[in-house]
Amino acid sequence: MAGELQFCTFYLGDLYFGIEVLSVQEVIREQATTRVPLAHPAINGLINLRGQIVEAIDLRVRLGLPPRDGSASPMNVIVRTDDGPVSLLADVIGDVVSVDESSFETPPDTLRASARDLITGVYKLNNRLLLVLDTTKVLQLDDAATIESR
Repeated sequence: MAGELQFCTFYLGDLYFGIEVLSVQEVIREQATTRVPLAHPAINGLINLRGQIVEAIDLRVRLGLPPRDGSASPMNVIVRTDDGPVSLLADVIGDVVSVDESSFETPPDTLRASARDLITGVYKLNNRLLLVLDTTKVLQLDDAATIESR
């Protein structure tokens, strides 16, 4: 259907996020992570994805959200980038949802500046907002200190 977009969705706490489905390679359960000394705080570590070493970024840290409950295991949303796959850590995986392009709105002013800069916009669904992540900006960790300090 023309004018319709699909998003792979997931939760961070009670916030509902989406990434364009064409950018998502796969979704997998928690993987053993190897810490990287002196890495950016948002880099949770490296995972082995069928022999390929993949960076895992904790979206909670990246968006300035409180840490995950210690008993909860994150899920991996593997996204495609020009430099290869990257894992984005989410709390709970949702469904693939279709939205009408015309229902797109700019990020609400109620979002913290650090999060608003990483959100391209929102779609109003029946009972919640779908916050659309800008994966390009999420992966620009060298700019994170500037974003966090606003």
